[in-house]
Amino acid sequence: MALKQTIEAYELLDSAAVGGKDVAATLGERGLSVQVSSVRGQKGSTDFIHALIPGTGGKKAGGPAPTLGIIGRLGGVGARPAAIGLVSDADGAITAIACALKLADMAAAGDRLPGDVIVATHVCPNAPIIPHEPVPFMGSPVDTVTMNRYEVDPEMDAVLSIDTTRGNRVVNRRGFAISPTVKEGYILKVSPDLLRIMSVVTGRPPVVLPITTQDITPYGNGIDHLNSIMQPATATDAPVVGVALTAETAVPGCASGASQIVDIEMAARFCLEVAKVLGQGKDVFYDAKEFGRLVALYGSMRHLQTGGKG
Repeated sequence: MALKQTIEAYELLDSAAVGGKDVAATLGERGLSVQVSSVRGQKGSTDFIHALIPGTGGKKAGGPAPTLGIIGRLGGVGARPAAIGLVSDADGAITAIACALKLADMAAAGDRLPGDVIVATHVCPNAPIIPHEPVPFMGSPVDTVTMNRYEVDPEMDAVLSIDTTRGNRVVNRRGFAISPTVKEGYILKVSPDLLRIMSVVTGRPPVVLPITTQDITPYGNGIDHLNSIMQPATATDAPVVGVALTAETAVPGCASGASQIVDIEMAARFCLEVAKVLGQGKDVFYDAKEFGRLVALYGSMRHLQTGGKG
């Protein structure tokens, strides 16, 4: 259960003055090593958070266990002055920080995972709002290239990208959904292992987030995207799976009062269970042999990770 840590992360971020140093201080009190990078863009500034939770047999200890990346994707945790309080878009950051807090508490209690876990997100309490159909989206002070530079670490062997995904009519169920695995421009089959973990965590049948080819191309190419949940896949060769916080109705990313703490906790618990399994060396994201066969038959799809011909 990660409810305590989820509430703590929520309360930590629910401030008009919150910044990266506040998050780093809270994580530092748990014994974690945290890096904060303040970056200014054309529409303001934000603080990127990078926290490492070392495992017993991970790279930090010189071991072979793979590293999981948990990335909280969002435009901003707040849309001040247009909206007061945390907005729906904040859930990616809340989930990621809750994971870091829980992993630190587990380690302090003697339950260290085999592999390292890297948690990355950013904190901006006054991000811009941008028009979008069917409901407005949250913008960001910086572009996605910058986000990927600070959030996607080369040490990540697999990535869970968490993002609020309520501003659509594609998934009409409250809770969270997972995407198919994306690797090097290929949308692969949904991982059976991740579906199983999701069912165990929620006690319900798994829910899959449908994504399209255009969703895995970089932002800024003039093509519509569901949201930014799959953008980390444009910046790494590691397999990426989206973890989408969803709703039964289309909810604006800039709406306050829309975060469901129980849903966020379930998403965090899912990420933690994936971290346990991946750290044991199990290839739960994709079938490497099958992926190799795809590339041998149809060639590389890495061009979908670029800006294209234009």
